Order: sequence, then C-alpha cells, then structure tokens
Amino acid sequence: MNDLTPLRRVGIGARHDPEPVQNLSRRGFLGVATGALLLGVGLPIEAAAQTRAEGPAAVAPKPGTRVAAFLEIRPDSSVHLLSPFVEGGQGINTGLAQTIGEELDLDPARFAVECAPPGPDYAVVNGLRMTGGSFSTRSSFDAMRRLGATAREMLLRAAAARLAVKQDSLTAEDGRVIHAASGRTLGYGELAEAALALQPRDDVSLKDPKDFRWIGQPVARLDRRDKATGRTTYTIDIRLDEDMLHAAVQHAPHLGTEPQAIANEPEVRVMAGVHSVHRLPGAVAVVADSWWRARKGAEALQVAWTEPVPDGIATVSKTFSSSAMLAALKGANEPGIPAEREGDPAAAFAGAARVIEAEYDAPYLAHAQLEPPSAVARFTADGSLDLWLPNQMPELFQDIAAKTAGLAPEQVRIHSPMLGGFFGRHFYYGPANPFPQAILLARATGRPVRVLWSREEEFGMDAVRPLSFARFKAALGADGMPVALQTTAVGEGPIGRWFGALFKSPVDSSVVEGLDKKPYAIPNRRLDYVKVAHPVTIAFWRSVGHSMNDYFYESFLDEIAAAGGHDPFDLRVALLKDSPRHRTLLRAVADLAGGWRRGPFAAQDGTRRACGVSMASPFGSETATIAEVSLKDGEARVHDLWIAIDPGSVVNPAIVKRQVESAAALGLSSTLLEQVVYENGQRQAKNFDTYPILDRERMPRVHVTIVESGAPMGGIGEPGLPGVPPAVVNAVAALTGQRVRSLPLAKTHLSGV
Repeated sequence: MNDLTPLRRVGIGARHDPEPVQNLSRRGFLGVATGALLLGVGLPIEAAAQTRAEGPAAVAPKPGTRVAAFLEIRPDSSVHLLSPFVEGGQGINTGLAQTIGEELDLDPARFAVECAPPGPDYAVVNGLRMTGGSFSTRSSFDAMRRLGATAREMLLRAAAARLAVKQDSLTAEDGRVIHAASGRTLGYGELAEAALALQPRDDVSLKDPKDFRWIGQPVARLDRRDKATGRTTYTIDIRLDEDMLHAAVQHAPHLGTEPQAIANEPEVRVMAGVHSVHRLPGAVAVVADSWWRARKGAEALQVAWTEPVPDGIATVSKTFSSSAMLAALKGANEPGIPAEREGDPAAAFAGAARVIEAEYDAPYLAHAQLEPPSAVARFTADGSLDLWLPNQMPELFQDIAAKTAGLAPEQVRIHSPMLGGFFGRHFYYGPANPFPQAILLARATGRPVRVLWSREEEFGMDAVRPLSFARFKAALGADGMPVALQTTAVGEGPIGRWFGALFKSPVDSSVVEGLDKKPYAIPNRRLDYVKVAHPVTIAFWRSVGHSMNDYFYESFLDEIAAAGGHDPFDLRVALLKDSPRHRTLLRAVADLAGGWRRGPFAAQDGTRRACGVSMASPFGSETATIAEVSLKDGEARVHDLWIAIDPGSVVNPAIVKRQVESAAALGLSSTLLEQVVYENGQRQAKNFDTYPILDRERMPRVHVTIVESGAPMGGIGEPGLPGVPPAVVNAVAALTGQRVRSLPLAKTHLSGV
C-alpha cells in the first residue's frame, strides 16, 4: 500500500510517548548467537495489550517465525539488524543502518540487515507492520535513533564496569569504547556478553544533529555489491532441493470464470517432464520438472471455461470496456460525500466575474515491473508451511496463507526476499497473487512447488491502478484570481477496496488525495467524493491517488491562470502567500532550471520548446517540478525535468535523489505512453510489445535539488512522481495551445500553434 493518509486516523504518525527499548538477550531465542546483546523496541500499548490477550509472546517462538529482536551485537563484533521493513530498492536497509549506526557510533557498512519474519514484535508503528506509503524511514526514525543510543549507553556502562572507570570518561568510535586517559579500548563484541545483564535506560540522550557523522550523508548502499554481481536473491531465484517442482498457469480469459473441462488433459499429462495437471480457482496449472516444460504444457491446455457473469466486484462480463467504465464515471451525477469544505463556494460562484469548468480522466495502469510474480511453497514433515514470496506486509500474507492451507498462522513461516521493486504491487489483491496457487499445488503434489507467471499471465492478472475521473469548476474574480473551486472525484480506490473494513470513513482517501489539503489560498472550496466501483481488480500504484489527481488539479490550475490572464508560475506564487515553505520550494525549482520561462521559445538546437510547472504535496513531502518540452512528429518530447523536493529532513541525500529520479521516470512513462485498455471484458495488452513504457530515447535529463525545511520528515519513494504529469501537460499546452485532459499523451496527436 502506498497511501497511508487514513492510518493517521487510528494513530499512525500520531505523537505518543517513546516506547521503551527492551533487552531481550535472556529469552533464549533460537538462532541467536550465545552471548549476543539483543535489543528491541517495545510494542505500543495497544499492540502489547493485544499480544498479551492473544498469547503468542508467552510461548516459545517457533524457528523462523519470531525472533523478538531488532539489533543483535555479537561477540565477534558483527552487528545484525532484523528490519521490520522490506527492502525493494528504496534503500531502507541502508537508511536504518545509518540511523542506528549514528547513535551507536558504528559505521553503517558494518551492518548486516535482513527482513524480519512475521511476529508482533515488529509492529513498530502503533501495532501495524507494513512497507509502503513512503513511510518506513519517517515512521521509524526516532525509534531507531533511540535503539542505537540505548545500545551505545549499555556498552559504555559495561565498559565502565570492566575498566573500573567512570562512564563519563569513556567515548565510543566505530565499534570500540575508548578510555582516553589510559589508552585502553574495548570492542563492542567484547562487551556484548557483559551488557546482557544490564537494564536499558529510558533517558538516553540523542546526538545533536550538528554532530552527525552518517545521518545526512550519501552513504553507499549496503546492497550495491550483491546487486552488481548478481548475488542478490529474489523470489524467482529460490531453489530448495532436487524434489522441487515448477508450475505454470493459464488463467481464465474473463475475471470471475472457472475451468469446466480440459479437452486434451491426457495428452498434456504425458508431455516431457510434466508431473501433473491441476484445476485452480480461476485457472489451470501444469506442474513439471522445469518451468519451461510447465509453461509449454500450460499453453497447450485446451480449456472450456464457465460463462462470464454480469459486471461486479471481481467479475468482468464480455461487454466490459474501459470506455464504458469511463462513461459510467462521467455519468455518476448523484450527490457526493463531502470530503473538504472551506468558506461559502455557492455565494462565491453566484458573484463570480467568470466561471470555468473542465473534466479530466486518467486510465487503468499496470505495474509492469521487472520482477515477474512468483511464489515458492513447501510443506514440512510436521505439517507446517514455508512460503517464499514478494510482499509488503508479512503478517497479512501469513494470515491469508494460513487460511489457504488450513493451518494456524504460527504454522506458516513467511520468507520475504528482496523485492524487484515495490510500486504497490506486493499487497494482497486476491486473484492477482500467485502464492495461493503455490500453496494448493504443493499440497496436491506433496512436494515443494515454485509458481512463476509468464509475462502474458502477469499482464492479464495484474491488479491495476484505477481508471479515474474528476470534474472541476472555478469562480474567478474581476482581477482574474480564483475565489472558489468546486471539485468532484468519481471512482473507487484501493483503500476502500482492500481496507474498507478497517477504515470506516465514507470518503476513500486514495480517491481524493492530491485534490484535498492543497496549500493554495483559494478562500472557498468544496470537494465531493462519488463512489463508483470497478469490476476489475484494482491496486495501489506508485503515489496512488496523487499519480492522477495532482495531474488533474495542477492542470486545471493552469487553466485558471489562462482564463484570468495570469502567468501560471506567478499565479502559484500569489496563491502561496500564506505558505513560505511552498514559495521557497517554488523559487528553488525555478533557480534549478535557470529561471522560469514559459515560452514558447527557441532552444539552441533550433527546436521550439515551452515549460510547464506544477506542485504536489505527497506523503508528507513537498515538491515543485518544471518540465521543458518540444514536439516531434506529433508527440511530446521531454528534454529536462527539474524537481525540488522538501522532505523536511534527510537521512541519505544520494538515495533521495535516486528515488526522485526513478519516480520521475515512472511518472513520465505514465504521462506519455501507458494505459491498460479493456475491450470485450479482456485486457488488450499481453506483454511489453503492446504495453509500451518509457525507453532510453524518451528519457530526459532529471535535475534534483533537496530543500530541508526542518518540517516533520516526509516520504521519499513516491513524491517525485505526481508533479511530472501536470508539468509536462502544462508545457504541452503552452507549446501547442492544446489542453490535454485525458492521459496518456500518446492518444492525442499534438501540433504546434
């Protein structure tokens, strides 16, 4: 999940007293080195109470399921960190090592970090554990600093006792405690066993930021060598033993239909290497001694499927299409649910000098990531289940896997390898996930099974970003400035679809984010939400609602500027009169771009170009973006993107810049090219040949500047994306006079004015 706005309503991100750091060294956890110092962050009160009520913490942990420790300092001076978050390219392992290492006085390069298994000990954010929402670093920053500082203080205390000196006469530097007066030193590993007997203090002091050595520095990523040399293991790389089987799948052509009969099943069963043929919910599978043989068998199956039923949640009829769905969104004119109210919009519209209106839409999108969906399942002799799968919520997948297998959750061991990218793909989306198939096939065959979806199956079953629609109306005063804005967001988002039972609000935040809580000083505002459900499987997608809503809003803001006779950059500066933070950011991106000029203007290479500007406030961070665009053969060509980001404060500026650059690439890909089209109840794109994504020729230069305002720390992984679509489309409008209100731009032939 990428959007965590509603989680704040149940305490996520809320201020609360720091949880105590616990010395867990004497609990006798299996797999922990003898004499190791084990420290963990205490559970919040609500989660701890639930844990006591449910009882798992009172029993001995099963191997591989729970080790209640974050930080393990071993006698050999090695440091092992079990992260509550999943690494998937966002650099969280490095950031955690920097944060803890700063307070521990230990070089982050000396950390070994891996994802912790399921268990309540790792629900570090008010009883919840997940990786998403650009939330990991900002949600854990204070706790991880305290963890490092507490460990350092305990080691200093142990050293003072060993050396028979006062604790305040000792200092620490990169894994050693130093007594300057005598020149004696002790390594952390030498002190680990002595620290076992100590009780952590609750009043440890943290470093003054001016003394930071690693926080705020471009520390090299811990995983760079393994990635560069191919040693990193993803789920698709898992090989268990010689008995392991491989499975390929053929899914139903229409969502919600089931296999009836297989005309040539006997012939497929005797194909080379084939072990067995199976019927699964909404699919058939072939299991073989290699995946290639399994795939050839699955492709050969001649399956009769049940007839599609009328459109409903997770069922798609033969008549369903993207165009029909968009028409349904546009036709939803019932009164909306209030999502935001400010001032008196009705009165402002009644007295307006001018009123303008516009409608915007954005298509379904696939995740189209490099790592194909896969899962490995193995039942053990005692009946428990090992499951390897890419995921962003280990405990959620543990619960669902247990229900699928008919086991108790503690009988399921979830292994979370590094992800080949996030993008919101690795949450549970029902039929869009292969791991239930792996469980069923491992049970049926009695052997370990790896399920790997082909690209065609992935494109056919991937949960998609929702097709979205918004309607705008603005009232302008005599000076051309906006005095009122009325917005209606229509559709359904992943928060409502997958977490509706948890979040009771009638307004789906993943539908309205990017349209609400804007910093612009428009005195009268009204935002309504109209729910229209999608029959297809919808999902979180990088920056979630911001990915389309900031395009809608910031494009319409340019329309307001044009209607009122204002430069769009100057209009934003004026509307940000009450927000110095946003004005500073807007000026920073203009400075980065060498000054603001809208155009059209002639570039040095003779091309005719124009610039567009936008702002966005995603996931606790603020961004300002400028795009420079030209035309070639009726297509927009983006030459430069300048992005200023204010995340409040930064742990690793190198990671921040790379995350912004990658998010910008994905944002541009969705702006120019990407769309999932349904016709006759089926997706038309089956692979990358018919679902084009951004290529090297279209990739612009991306320039990033970081503005640390000192505001509360915001997210990093997603904020670089939302500003790109509106900045590009606004540049196109300046260059061509054409206002594109429906993405992607590839649908529209562009021509100069």
